[in-house]
Amino acid sequence: VQLQASGGGLVQAGGSLRFSCASSRSIFSFNFMGWYRQAPGKQRELVARIFNLDTTNYADSVKGRFTISRDNAKNTAYLQMNSLKPEDTAVYYCNAKISTSDYWGQGTLVTVSS
Repeated sequence: VQLQASGGGLVQAGGSLRFSCASSRSIFSFNFMGWYRQAPGKQRELVARIFNLDTTNYADSVKGRFTISRDNAKNTAYLQMNSLKPEDTAVYYCNAKISTSDYWGQGTLVTVSS
């Protein structure tokens, strides 16, 4: 499975960005898809996940600001990020869980300026 992530970039605080993560195969049977992020000097952390029945969970720090969704027909998941804060600055990674295997997209830098 290959995951192709797109989006990210530089934005001012309060702005919005949208990520997409396209899978090379059907996502219908994936356990979940999601995004993790890693800020400089910190461990990688979960941002959001969406499960195959569209159940979602979010890190407390992004609840109410980020929304994850998926389009099974396009084999793509999306992460809409609103009200961005400087502390959201990190490299973001798309992730897919299939059975016991994890798959990762390339990291994408998000920089939020104050």
